[in-house]
Amino acid sequence: MNNVDMLDITSKQTGALYDWTLNLIEQTGLSDRLAHIVTSAGLLIVAFLILYILDMVISAIFNTILTKIITNTKTKWDDLLIRNKSLNHLSHLILIIVAQQMIPFIFIGFPNFTAGLNKFLSILVILSFYMLINSLLKTGRDILRLSKAFVDKPLDSYLQVTQIFFIFVIGTLIFSVLTGNSPWQFLVSLGAASAILMLVFKDTILGFVASIQVSANDSVRVGDWIEMPKYGVDGDVLEINLNKVKVQNFDKTVISVPTYTLLSDAFKNYRGMQDSGGRRIKRAIHIKISSIRYLTDDEIAVLKKIQLLAPYIATREEEIRAYNQRTGADDSMLVNGRRMTNVGLFRAYISAYARHNPDIHKGLTFMVRQLAPNEHGLPLELYMFTNGTEWAFFENTMSDLFDHLFAAIKYFHLEVFELPASDDLRYLISEGDFIAANKKAAAK
Repeated sequence: MNNVDMLDITSKQTGALYDWTLNLIEQTGLSDRLAHIVTSAGLLIVAFLILYILDMVISAIFNTILTKIITNTKTKWDDLLIRNKSLNHLSHLILIIVAQQMIPFIFIGFPNFTAGLNKFLSILVILSFYMLINSLLKTGRDILRLSKAFVDKPLDSYLQVTQIFFIFVIGTLIFSVLTGNSPWQFLVSLGAASAILMLVFKDTILGFVASIQVSANDSVRVGDWIEMPKYGVDGDVLEINLNKVKVQNFDKTVISVPTYTLLSDAFKNYRGMQDSGGRRIKRAIHIKISSIRYLTDDEIAVLKKIQLLAPYIATREEEIRAYNQRTGADDSMLVNGRRMTNVGLFRAYISAYARHNPDIHKGLTFMVRQLAPNEHGLPLELYMFTNGTEWAFFENTMSDLFDHLFAAIKYFHLEVFELPASDDLRYLISEGDFIAANKKAAAK
């Protein structure tokens, strides 16, 4: 026996039930129309009672028995089914399908109303089926997030694209149910409206393309630190979906920018720095040029007491002595031949001190260099990397390094450049007044 035969038998049985109830009501002396109304109302009440009992049975099975079994298992994917309410949507779908099979036969005496009710229940079945599919898609997304291979991928973008596809299919089916036309006619009519759809969904389409490009090129991942000054973005990526990228700045504010800006605008991604294991220090100490000079032998002897600098001074003295002997340099003036300068020894000390610092990375670029002199003096730049990328560690390491160097610079008879303080300005003004007074006295 095929499904059509079974449906005919069910229809005949339901019709017989309706006729039996109608005949029973007509015996009370009611008119035909009123008897049909009372018959449908009575059968509707019975149907609601059956649906209510069925809902209680399904809820007991799904929310009690299955939920208890799922929570006691060791796997996590079935727990995600509960969190995304997949069982609830399945129970609703079952109830609506049962109602679709029952309720239209109750209103056999009202064919026009039955046709409209059939359409309404068909739409509810379609929507309930979409809700079930949507919950399963969310469960699949959450399962993939448990895998290390997908933890930094824009899964929300893929989910939203799939949701849009299913919404389009559901909309087509609902249109077909309401109009009674084939779904293909709806699709053909969409061809004429494609330009309008392109305009309406412009941001969505651009975001979809950007999500694919970002994922394919691996330019941004969830958890990356990115910087986009144009949009005030400077923080960690929280989420990448179809329409926007959500970033939490370091001041704990959250900024959302369109996904397609990752392709249209420039941004800085610090993932390479974090993966390298070192964070760059690029800061200079500005030396007052007037304090730079040759060192005397007595001053060099004092500086030899610095343990980190003693080997360098010994080697350098040998090199200078050999060079001066080879060139016949006259020792009557320091400028003749090669001599050690205080800024040169200070640069050597910075290099030795940084290399002995365990918080400085030894495998990355390491330089202590002079930059071009400017109005702020001679810059001695430290270009090196910390042995870690955490922000607090980086700042503490750099601060400790420069604290020591600013305190040590006075032992090399050097001065750090700074704008004149109030005391310096007062001294300069008084000195200028004194010179001006002397000039006036001389003129008289």
